[in-house]
Amino acid sequence: MVRDASGKAPYRRIADQVIGRIDSGELQPGDAVPSVSQIMETESVSRATAARVLTELRSEGYVVATPGVGTVVAARKPLTAGATRLTLVRAGGDGFRDGERVEIIAAELTSAPEDVADSLGIQPGEPVIRRQRRYIDDEGVSALSTSWLAGSLAEAAPELIRAEPLPRMTFALVEERTGRRVVRRRDTVTTRPTPDDAAELLDVAPGTIVLVMTNQYSDQNGDITEYAVDLHPPGRTLSAEYDVGEGA
Repeated sequence: MVRDASGKAPYRRIADQVIGRIDSGELQPGDAVPSVSQIMETESVSRATAARVLTELRSEGYVVATPGVGTVVAARKPLTAGATRLTLVRAGGDGFRDGERVEIIAAELTSAPEDVADSLGIQPGEPVIRRQRRYIDDEGVSALSTSWLAGSLAEAAPELIRAEPLPRMTFALVEERTGRRVVRRRDTVTTRPTPDDAAELLDVAPGTIVLVMTNQYSDQNGDITEYAVDLHPPGRTLSAEYDVGEGA
């Protein structure tokens, strides 16, 4: 297969161009994307290559085929981020959207990697709790989430190191058992290629660009209670709603 200067196969290069137009807002949900014939003409590629472009875009959730209209930009289902789950719990819910469920991948005591230790304010190699789960809704996997907490919390909440759903969300369980109430969060959002060990769990190919959100939760004393890293597959929209004060 002939690749361009960037090393991408032609179908991937063209698909990424369309994704860029969608992510930038140039193409909105319901807008038509280039057809197979249009891609063949403008990109000088074969019909098979042009058809694969649309196949890739459909498989990644960016477009849908609409009878009588053609292929259009899909309406993306909003993601549920960690901060939103906290809001849902505070409102008396269980932290899940309608139709959403969770699968526990791992729950264990392990040694803190350097980045985790730095985020939790502990020394590398100290015991930490690692919980990994994936959230699934009617469109498939919506997130692969890994939480890290100080290992000492396993004594107050042994459920944290059991590979089964918790009776409450992680931060809610910690609050219930220790009195450490989450009063502040810090979110960081970026994109990066999917690591090989996460690709299968996200149902994407290794190297697929995914949205990465990290959350740091702090208690009433300013201490970090949880550090979480969520990987979100393509084809979704991240949205959040906040109350804004009237004063400037």
